[in-house]
Amino acid sequence: MAKRKRLNLAAGSGPDGSDMAQTGVLGPQEAKAFLRPGLGGGAGTVPIARVAAESATEAALAEVTGAMAAARAEGRLILSLPLGSIDPDHLVRDRIAADEEELGHLTESLRAHGQRLAIEVTEIGAGRYGLISGWRRMQALQRLSDETGLAKFGSVLAVLRKPADASEAYVAMVEENEVRQGLSYYERARIAARAVDLGVFASEKQALQRLFAASSRARRSKIGSFLTLFRQLDGGLRFPAAIPERLGLALARALDTGTVLSAGLLADLALAPAASASEEQARLMRAVQRQKDPVAQVRDTFSGPRPTRREARPGVFLDVSGSAQEPIITLSGPGLAPEFRAALEHWLATHP
Repeated sequence: MAKRKRLNLAAGSGPDGSDMAQTGVLGPQEAKAFLRPGLGGGAGTVPIARVAAESATEAALAEVTGAMAAARAEGRLILSLPLGSIDPDHLVRDRIAADEEELGHLTESLRAHGQRLAIEVTEIGAGRYGLISGWRRMQALQRLSDETGLAKFGSVLAVLRKPADASEAYVAMVEENEVRQGLSYYERARIAARAVDLGVFASEKQALQRLFAASSRARRSKIGSFLTLFRQLDGGLRFPAAIPERLGLALARALDTGTVLSAGLLADLALAPAASASEEQARLMRAVQRQKDPVAQVRDTFSGPRPTRREARPGVFLDVSGSAQEPIITLSGPGLAPEFRAALEHWLATHP
């Protein structure tokens, strides 16, 4: 049996001993070596499989980046933002003041379980955001941050919104509070009036229709009645958010028909501010009753507010009588020491 001859090829030679670089022909073994990563093909040549893998990775990364950017822009991505980067007064808030008990409950819930619902913000500058909704959650987190100094309370989960205009931002704020925790009628009327004053809406009617589109027509009508209270009594009331529906509607009707009622009420409330919501409501009710009684209305017009008495400071009582145009203020009591009288006279002489 004839021996098989072993064929030894010099590196870079073809089966017939020719130079592969010149012929361009690769044998089976040489082709495998060429396609093996890191071998063959010459220095600096990237195998086709590696190029394809890198291209696919770049394409996938670009797709993920684009999807994340779109989700952020469309409000589908929850961001973690520093509390200090958010302006809570970007919009005029609809809620006059947070109920301290409710805010305390929310604070303890955030302390125990963390933030579960994101706030809504809009971008107003480089790294700056304006608050749309979630004012109470921000207040509670700020309290916890100030109290504990923990980093986890120094940021807030937020969703980025891009309202088309200011009116859409106000609608979003009101709707969030309407769904989560309803505002008082006075607060609803107040935000409608403030939005009109800021030029967000052209009229109070438009403001009511846009801000409270989900409410019934009857409900919007009641909010409109409370607009009368806001326009005529805002600044004089200490507890306006506590005014119940029935009293507010009755007072609005009285203000619409009474030519001197609002002036008399404001003077009365300014001279002797109510100490509590119940006291203020009782005085408002008396004003409504006087408006219904023409004789009492005429008497009050000439005589002014009924005398009131309160303790201005320990041992010093302040009595108010006379008319709204010429009130009489009397100080009396054991606390009127000579030093107090001298200080009061000096103050009156030096202050216009």
